[in-house]
Amino acid sequence: MTPARTSPPTDVPQLGLRERKKIKTRTAIRDATYALIQEQGYDATTIEQIADRAEVSPSTVFRYFPTKEDIVLTDEHDALILEELKARPKDEPWTDSVRHIMHKAVRLGHDREPEITRIRAQLMVEVPTVRARMMESMSVASHMLAEGLAERTGRDVNSLEVRVYTMSVVAGLAEISRYWAENDFREDLADLLDRALDVLANGLTTKNT
Repeated sequence: MTPARTSPPTDVPQLGLRERKKIKTRTAIRDATYALIQEQGYDATTIEQIADRAEVSPSTVFRYFPTKEDIVLTDEHDALILEELKARPKDEPWTDSVRHIMHKAVRLGHDREPEITRIRAQLMVEVPTVRARMMESMSVASHMLAEGLAERTGRDVNSLEVRVYTMSVVAGLAEISRYWAENDFREDLADLLDRALDVLANGLTTKNT
């Protein structure tokens, strides 16, 4: 595989100049990290090497990402996806809105950065520290999604219902990535996402024999 490069999305809500600069810096750090991982592996890649490749200082890397694990797990499209949720039609069923933004998240990640998406999923399976950091970060990602869903449903952002549902969605996305990697990336990510959201909507039904 060749090192993946990112390009600014054109079909998502536009952010201010300051936020765009932050995204540009985060993207440079992420691109450098994945390029180094492809060249020499995860364990051999250091923060100093990442900073040098991204043409920033190590302190800048740490300002954006506390650990190397955070670099490979952080998606610069998170804020854009949250804005997309808030922009969905008010009369659209909120479950349809969730399905829409989850598909957009998968499309932005996989279609624009297929190599990165595969490497990230494989790291979740193979590297214990990445997997552990993923579990720790779920509550943060869940809270981001909860803000948008609370607004759409008229519920308190700290209500049990909102917290349980959003955590289920976030954890489900993580499991989709792991399942995809464990099965050698054979299945379509969009289909896996629909299967996961169907489980959240309908519960676990008995499989017909």
